[in-house]
Amino acid sequence: MTEEKDMQPAAEPRGLNFVEQIVADDLREGKNGGRLNTRFPPEPNGYLHIGHAKAICMDFGVAERFGGTCNLRFDDTNPVKEDVEYVDAIRDDIHWLGFDWGNREYYASDYFPQLFDLACRMIREGKAYVDDQSSEEIARQKGTPTEPGQESPFRSRTPEENLDLFMRMNAGEFDEGSRVLRAKIDMASPNMHFRDPIMYRIIKTPHHRTGDKWKVYPMYDFAHGQSDYFEGVTHSICTLEFVVHRPLYEYFVKELADESYCPRQIEFNRLNLTYTVMSKRKLLQLVKEGLVDGWDDPRMPTISGMRRRGYTPRSIRNFIDKIGYTKYEALNSVSLLEHAVRDDLNAIATRGMAVINPVKLIITNYPEDKEEMLSMDNNPEQPDSGTHSMPFSRELYIEREDFMENPPKKFFRLAPDQEVRLKGGYIIKCTGVKKAGDGTIEEIYCTYDPDTRSGLPGSMRKVKGTLHWVSARHAVDATVKLYDRLFNVENPAAETERDFRELLNPDSLITVEGVKIEPFLAENARPGEHFQFQRIGYFTPDRSSSSGRLVFNRTIALKDSWEKEQKK
Repeated sequence: MTEEKDMQPAAEPRGLNFVEQIVADDLREGKNGGRLNTRFPPEPNGYLHIGHAKAICMDFGVAERFGGTCNLRFDDTNPVKEDVEYVDAIRDDIHWLGFDWGNREYYASDYFPQLFDLACRMIREGKAYVDDQSSEEIARQKGTPTEPGQESPFRSRTPEENLDLFMRMNAGEFDEGSRVLRAKIDMASPNMHFRDPIMYRIIKTPHHRTGDKWKVYPMYDFAHGQSDYFEGVTHSICTLEFVVHRPLYEYFVKELADESYCPRQIEFNRLNLTYTVMSKRKLLQLVKEGLVDGWDDPRMPTISGMRRRGYTPRSIRNFIDKIGYTKYEALNSVSLLEHAVRDDLNAIATRGMAVINPVKLIITNYPEDKEEMLSMDNNPEQPDSGTHSMPFSRELYIEREDFMENPPKKFFRLAPDQEVRLKGGYIIKCTGVKKAGDGTIEEIYCTYDPDTRSGLPGSMRKVKGTLHWVSARHAVDATVKLYDRLFNVENPAAETERDFRELLNPDSLITVEGVKIEPFLAENARPGEHFQFQRIGYFTPDRSSSSGRLVFNRTIALKDSWEKEQKK
C-alpha cells in the first residue's frame, strides 16, 4: 500500500470555463504566434493554502488542456518576509497536487537587473521620480475615488537628480522608508492605482538568493507584469482583487511589449471556505503564537496541513472542479470539500478495526485458550483489494457507547438479553455486566452462537445490530487525534468586531490515548496510508508516528454533512 493509489485518473471531459474559453479563442485567432504559456507566481513568505490550490489547478490545468506550458515563478521581491523553507514547501505541495513545471522554475529576482535598468530608463524619460516623503504622507496625498490627489513636492525633480538619488538608494546611502521611486502618471486619474504608484522601496535585509547585492526592491505592480513579459507568459491568470490593478499591469508591460507579443491578464474568483481564514498574515500569526502545530497542522487550510490530515490530491482537485471558476466572489461550504474527501477515501481507504473508547467484553462460553483468524475485506469498494486476517479470542474490546443497560427503543446495539453481530464474526448475546464502585461498567459478559460465524450456514441468521471490535489479547495501543473545524463561526472574516483568535474552536483537536487497534493497522501504519476505522471514520498515520508510539489523525468522520444539507 503506497501513495500511488492517490494518482490522478484521466479527467472526464467537461465544458470550458470562461478562462479556458478566452484561452481557446486566443489560440484559434493565432495570438502570440499560437503559443500558450501560463505561470503560477507564489510569494515565498508562507505555505500554500487551499486557495492557492485553486490557482494552481487553473494555471497548470489550462496549460495541460491546451498543450501549453506553465512556469513556476517565485515572487521574491520582499526579503524581509521570505525564507528558503517556504520555497521548498511550495515546490513539494505543487508536486503533491500532481503538477510539474519541468525546467521552468524562475524567480522575480532573476529579473532584478532588467527591472532596475527599466526603472533607470523610465527615470531618464521623465516617467519616474524619487520621492522623499514618508509612506504616511504619500497615502494622505492620494486623494479619494471622487477627489484628485495632490502632487508630491518632489515630482518636479530633474531626470538627472532622480537618477543620482536612485543609484544612491541602491548603494545603501539612505535609510529604509526615507525615499521611494514612484511612477509619474496622473494624480487626478479616476483609477487610484494610477496616482503615481511606488515602483521601488529601500530594503536592507539580505535576500535569500541575491544576498546584499540590492538595497532597493521592486513593488509587485512593477515587477509582476514585467516578469511575465521577460518569461514569455501569454496569459497571466489571477484572482479578482487584481482587476483594478490590470490597467497598471498593462501600463508597465507596454514599456516593453510591442504588437507581436503582450501578456494578457485574466481574473477569476478566489476560493473562500466556511469556518476558515485564508489570510496568510493570520495563518502566520497562528503559527508564530503556537496556536497550531506549525504550518502543516491538520486543522490549517494549508495544502501541507490537509496532506498531513489525510486529504488526497484527487479529492482537492475534484472539489475545485466542482466549485468552478466565475467572476463572482462566493463563500464555499467546507462540507462540500469534506464530501469530496470522503467520497475519494471511500474508494481507496483500507478497512480496519479500532476501538476509541474501549470496554472489555468477555465471551463466557468461548474457550479461554482458543484463537481464530477471521477474514476481513480490505475494501469492499475494490473487489481486487483482497483480505487480511484478524485475530478473534475470548476477550474483546468494544466501544463503550455501543452498550447500554437501559436502552431506549430502536437501540440496535448491545444491551442485556439483546443480540448483535460482531463484524466479520459471531452473533453474541449479553448476559450480564461487572461494575466498579462508582457504577462504571468494567466488563460485559456475553455468550456466542458458534454456528453464526461469517461464512458458516448459521451466519445467515439476521440481527439488527453489528459492532466493531478488537481482540484484547492482540490489541495494539495507539493515540488518535480527532480534528474538527478550526473556527467556531461560519465566516470568521466577517467578524470584524472581534479578534479572529477569539473565534477559534476550543474543541478543534481532541487527543485520545489508549485506543485499541487491530494488529493489521499497526503493521501498515505508514505515512501516506489511508484507513477507514470501521463505523468511526477515515484516519491516517501522523508524521510523529513511530514503532514505539502510533499516532493517527482523523481525516474526516463517516457522516456526510454535505449530503444532509442538500436534502433539506
